[in-house]
Amino acid sequence: MIRTSFNKLREVKDSLPHGSMDIIANEVGSTADEIRGFFNGSAQNNGYHLEPGPDGGIVTLDNTRFLEVALRLAWEAKNTI
Repeated sequence: MIRTSFNKLREVKDSLPHGSMDIIANEVGSTADEIRGFFNGSAQNNGYHLEPGPDGGIVTLDNTRFLEVALRLAWEAKNTI
């Protein structure tokens, strides 16, 4: 389980290269729309809980797979020569 802010999730999304939603969806066996919903705060099921709070609210993630893949893709994009 991870607790973070909604704005931090948006920062991760904004750091992803074009086409990442499809890549994440294929890797985790989901749809690109579900991944977009995850980063837009509309995925209020599947272990994603948004509470009022600072920085856009506090997000609790029971399943961190979407975030893990997104962070890896962002890191790879940043570190590509």
